[in-house]
Amino acid sequence: MSSKDTEEVLKETLEMDQSFRDSVGTINAEGERNFLFPKKPKGRYTDRRQMMSYVLLAIFFAIPFITIGGQPFLMLNVLERKFVIFGQIFWPEDFFIFVIAMIIGILFVAVFTVAFGRLFCGWVCPQTIFMEHVFRRIEYWIDGDRNQQLRLKRMPWKGEKIRKRVLKNGIFYLISFSIANFFLMYIIGKEAWWEIVSDNPADHLGGLSGMFIFSAVFFFVFAWFREQACIIVCPYGRLQGALLDRNSIVIAYDYLRGEKRAKFRKSEDREAAGKGDCIDCNQCVDVCPTGIDIRNGTQLECTNCTACIDACDNIMDKTNKPRGLIRYDSENNIASGNSGKVLTGRVKAYIAILTVLLSLFAYLLVSRANVEAIFLRLPGQPLVKVDENTYSNAYNFKLLNKTAEDKVYSFRVISPEEGIVLKTAGEKETINVSASDLAQGAVILYLDTDQMTGMTTDIEIGIYEGELLVEEISTSFTGPFIKPKK
Repeated sequence: MSSKDTEEVLKETLEMDQSFRDSVGTINAEGERNFLFPKKPKGRYTDRRQMMSYVLLAIFFAIPFITIGGQPFLMLNVLERKFVIFGQIFWPEDFFIFVIAMIIGILFVAVFTVAFGRLFCGWVCPQTIFMEHVFRRIEYWIDGDRNQQLRLKRMPWKGEKIRKRVLKNGIFYLISFSIANFFLMYIIGKEAWWEIVSDNPADHLGGLSGMFIFSAVFFFVFAWFREQACIIVCPYGRLQGALLDRNSIVIAYDYLRGEKRAKFRKSEDREAAGKGDCIDCNQCVDVCPTGIDIRNGTQLECTNCTACIDACDNIMDKTNKPRGLIRYDSENNIASGNSGKVLTGRVKAYIAILTVLLSLFAYLLVSRANVEAIFLRLPGQPLVKVDENTYSNAYNFKLLNKTAEDKVYSFRVISPEEGIVLKTAGEKETINVSASDLAQGAVILYLDTDQMTGMTTDIEIGIYEGELLVEEISTSFTGPFIKPKK
């Protein structure tokens, strides 16, 4: 295509009607729900995404049964504020680690979107996997492809339609119920889940209620709400407007090659006739699960599901044209016809920051202590004079055992090295703390005036497991006013 022709195509593209961006395909002009009936896609990308979905579904259903050191591989118990990740228990005291993890997650989304657009949505997102590779495939099996579904929609509510609707929605609910059970395992663990389903239902009304509520939510999302979860609820589509640039890799239509659109005529020289490779068959629109026309450019509804790529490639094969009229590419590459770079300056800056945060996160995980301790002076407890040279302070302590094993701890004063005595209430030398449990009690510190540095003296206390120092904590000892020596 000559430079003059390219300029004309670019001008026509810029002047194209943009009113389609004022509405979404799932809502009609009257504001009512517009159900979409996408055609079943076939092609290399669909096959790869299907294989990816099998792997991810296997991981999803297997994780609740995997344990490490007696702990679940992954459990996010919000109710008890107990989180287990890779077999390691995290408590609210570890919240700062979660903050770092959230920042890393948000930055990763930013980096990934800047470089590759909404690739996550099309290949990894649980909503897409379940909707397109589980529920939609069952729908194709029962209701048929696009034309059969449209015919079924127009049919009166009689024998065939009732049978298919009952069968389809019955299977949909059973799958939603199964997903809800596994979802519950991720929250409370498989042992607690098994108690709910095996014991007397009257003893687990809360758990059963949660199970059926989750089932209803999943059924609603996958049977009725569907692609609107991606278009209306998910904020990722809106993020594209802020994060994407013309170098981002997205699913794009090559308008320089495709325009001007015209119907296919056998044995016609389309180039001589001034026609592009797009034969305006509308197949890319028919297969789109969100009802957009990718030829209009990047849109927030596009989840990068690749259905339009496979549909267009199939048409190109039939018309003896090269594949790639719709493909993964950047806007700049499409406009220039050149292959640009993905690692732009902005992407490199994000990656550098991400590397620093990942290093910090790894350090926090490795250096994280297995015990958390808090020492606080008893409120309102006065300074006690034991004798002429010795005073005492009373403290409350809390010991949190973050491990999955019962532990026995003891306190020892590290600094000052001499002149201070620590006694646990009840004269106990050790403190037993059950696995993933909290122990609390009181201790008394005795300090000689010779060791005091003023009215407040800094104290370092070690927490020992046997002879192993596992944690150090700092507190202060409040003593009397001592007149400085001349």
